[in-house]
Amino acid sequence: MWTQRLMWIAWPAFLVAAVLEMLVFAMVDPSDLHWAGGPVELSRQAVYTLAFFVFWFMAMASSALTTLLAMSPFEVNRCPLPAEERPSNCTRGGSCG
Repeated sequence: MWTQRLMWIAWPAFLVAAVLEMLVFAMVDPSDLHWAGGPVELSRQAVYTLAFFVFWFMAMASSALTTLLAMSPFEVNRCPLPAEERPSNCTRGGSCG
C-alpha cells in the first residue's frame, strides 16, 4: 500500500519536473544565472541536474499533500494494531486512544 502511494507521489512529480526543466531552460541559459550577487560557478549540466531535483522535490511535496488530503477519515483514524492486540477502548476498525 505504501509503495503504491509513493508511486502516486513520485511518478507524476517526476513527469512535472521534466516538463518544468524543459520549459525553464528553454528560456534561461544556466551560464547567465547569478547567486548572491555573483555568477553561479557550476557547469551547465550541474545546474540542469540541481534544478531538476529541486523541481522534482517541489512537485513531490505538492503530490504528497494532495495524497494526504485525499485520505478518508477511516484511513486516518483506524487502529493500526491487529484486533487481538487492541486496547479495550479501541473499537473495531476505529481509532485507538
